[in-house]
Amino acid sequence: MSELLLRDRDIEFLLYEFLDSEQLLQRPRYQEHSREIFNATLDTARAVADRFFANHYTKGDTCEPQFDGETVTLIEETRQAWNAFAEAGFLAAHGDFDEGGMQLPEVILRAAMAYINAANVGSAAYPFLTLGAANLVRSFASEALRERYLPPMMDGRYAGTMALTEPDQGSALADIRTTAAPAGDGSYRISGQKMFISGGDQSLTENIVHMVLARIEGAPAGTKGISLFLVPKMLDAEDGTLRPNDVKLAGLLHKMGYRNTTSTVLSFGENGGAVGYLVGDENRGLACMFQMMNEARIGVGSGAAVLGYRGYLNALQYAKDRPQGRHPSNRDPLSRQLPIIEHADVRRLLLMQKSYVEGGLALCFYGSALHEDCQTAETSEDREQAQLLLDLLTPIIKSWPSKYCLKANDLAIQVLGGSGYIREYPLEQLYRDNRLNPIHEGTEGIQAMDLLGRKVPAAQMAGYRLLREHILHSCQQAETQQALAPLATALSDALKQLDGVSENLMKQLMQDADRGLANASLYLDVFGRVVVSWIWLRQALIADQALEAEDSLAQEEGDFYRGKLQAARFYIEWELPEIGPQIRLLNDASPVTFDMQRDWF
Repeated sequence: MSELLLRDRDIEFLLYEFLDSEQLLQRPRYQEHSREIFNATLDTARAVADRFFANHYTKGDTCEPQFDGETVTLIEETRQAWNAFAEAGFLAAHGDFDEGGMQLPEVILRAAMAYINAANVGSAAYPFLTLGAANLVRSFASEALRERYLPPMMDGRYAGTMALTEPDQGSALADIRTTAAPAGDGSYRISGQKMFISGGDQSLTENIVHMVLARIEGAPAGTKGISLFLVPKMLDAEDGTLRPNDVKLAGLLHKMGYRNTTSTVLSFGENGGAVGYLVGDENRGLACMFQMMNEARIGVGSGAAVLGYRGYLNALQYAKDRPQGRHPSNRDPLSRQLPIIEHADVRRLLLMQKSYVEGGLALCFYGSALHEDCQTAETSEDREQAQLLLDLLTPIIKSWPSKYCLKANDLAIQVLGGSGYIREYPLEQLYRDNRLNPIHEGTEGIQAMDLLGRKVPAAQMAGYRLLREHILHSCQQAETQQALAPLATALSDALKQLDGVSENLMKQLMQDADRGLANASLYLDVFGRVVVSWIWLRQALIADQALEAEDSLAQEEGDFYRGKLQAARFYIEWELPEIGPQIRLLNDASPVTFDMQRDWF
């Protein structure tokens, strides 16, 4: 089953050839690990994904969680999947050995999570959120809170969520209304309502740790007055049992995808105030929460990539097995029909998918490697540079796979034709699941404004300049390879165009921020195409070097590397040129959308 989720050979390529993750073993934190341990971790993840997550992908979609007014009920297979994930130790992946953790590198954990997400993204959301919430507790909570809540989150007794959005405030966090009142004993009383809270209630664990953004009474307006609180669903009683906190499930929301993940409306403080504990400093909650938000954004991008990847593999298998039609040059109606992969347009659809999903997954793994370098790189300079790149690229890592790997699912349905949109095949569910990812953790428009309005101009464009150096270095390497020189030239030319439009947009922003950001989504797409072209050029460099020793390669290995080269050619020759008309619109500061009036619709 796993070979229809992800390609093991591609995961190996990304970890050990594209990223050279084996060099992490030289860092003090990972010296007790080995490549064999990394691979055993991935083997475990693949086995858990196959046995405990993939087995109820369809069932969790058709038998979605139910709420009877008192209790949320999920199918039993979801509990079994949660327990298997916890027993394998993955909830403790980030923890140090001395606290019972696995002390795994970030990129190895995210590769393991890729298998889990590909198998069943609806059930995978529960551990995904718990990992992020536990990291928040570990990074910012008091020692007492860490001792109290981390162990049960790491062993699977407690789950975690992030509670940001409110019914009348979507992504406008500056305007949240949930309040926190000091209780005089070091705790707070939380009152308000949160909406679209994934995993906000469930029947998997004995407790849920909600990480809640709220405003302490008298705090400054806007984002500068937001604090972060740990608000458990259940409170510890003196006798060691759990008693309900003032946190109520107001109802479940029913989605088009991710149906096995509860989406909830939560009410805090209907009976005097939910007990909450401050995490981090007062009025610095958003800065803390951005750690979990940014981790989640990389995770959403990776989830989108693997959903697209699974769809691609299913479409590929179908195209190899499904006979239909003949070549246009063959006019003999009695001749044998061809597998549809022999038709050029089907190969186009498949190659487009391959360029999106393998490019998207490589981009997300690169983001996870940067996240690791921010924490454990040898020098402070290396850590700072990794942080610059990660800050800049996070909007791309979240949004590009969410857009284009969803498109890959659409193309996979097209390959199957009528079979693509019936439930006997997983493609229609993969598409529905993936459609949520352009919205999860900030819409495309929000990522676009973040990129253009904050990340590119930050620190006098230091992150942009550093990325530019990396791209040019790859182009210089590729220019020496005959097969890759045209691709390097195309990318370096595109980078010059991106330089020009970025400089122009910085001026537009200074003159009129509203108009300057009006076309930000177009800029996000241009930026993403350039970055993914670089990701593909880097993969092509590795493939081209491997093929220099083609005589010593097995046929299957040679085909793998040739496939990488062809996908790189496709993306850079077919997709990258799309930036031309986009950049013209940006340079001209096209006013068409900004000037459209409400009443004209």
